[in-house]
Amino acid sequence: MKKCLVVVDYQNDFVTGSLGFPGAEVIGPAIAARIQKARADGEDVVFTLDTHGPDYLDSHEGRHLPVAHCVHGTDGWQIASPVAGEIRDEDLRLEKDTFGSRDLFEHLRREGYDAVELCGLVTDICVSTNAALARTALPEADIVVDADLTASADPEKFRSALDVLRSLHVDVLHQDAAG
Repeated sequence: MKKCLVVVDYQNDFVTGSLGFPGAEVIGPAIAARIQKARADGEDVVFTLDTHGPDYLDSHEGRHLPVAHCVHGTDGWQIASPVAGEIRDEDLRLEKDTFGSRDLFEHLRREGYDAVELCGLVTDICVSTNAALARTALPEADIVVDADLTASADPEKFRSALDVLRSLHVDVLHQDAAG
C-alpha cells in the first residue's frame, strides 16, 4: 500500500507569528513524531508552505485576510520547530499561494497513493482545502485527517471543518478529541 503524509503549513507565522494562536505550538511534537513514524513505515512525506510576496495585501486573499504572513524567505515563512528538524533534503516541499495546493493535487494524482494523511495548520482553511483536493485527486484512496495533529484558532470552526471533512468521506481520527 502506497502512503503519503502531507504536513500542511506548519510555519512560524501560523504558530507564533502574525497569525499564530494558542494551541498551534502544542501539536508540533506530535506532528514531528508522526513524520518519524511515516519514515519508519516507508511512507512519503510532503510539506506544503503557504507562500506570499510583498504584494499579498493586494491579492484576493489579502483583501479578505489583511494580515501579511508567510512572505517568502522571511522567518514567518519557515517551517516551525520541532517539525523543521524532521525535514530531509529529499522531501517534496510545495509552495502555494492560496489555501489549496495545485501542485499537491497533481503530485497525489501522478503518484496514485492508496492512502494520504494530512496534518498541520489551519484545520478550517488549508488543511480542509487540501484534504478536499486529495479526495478529488484520489477518489478511491483512504484520505485521513488526525484531529490531534491539526488545530484552529476557533474551536467551533475546528469542529465544523472536521464535520465537513467527514461529509467528504475523509476519515477523521480521534473524533472524541475533536468533538
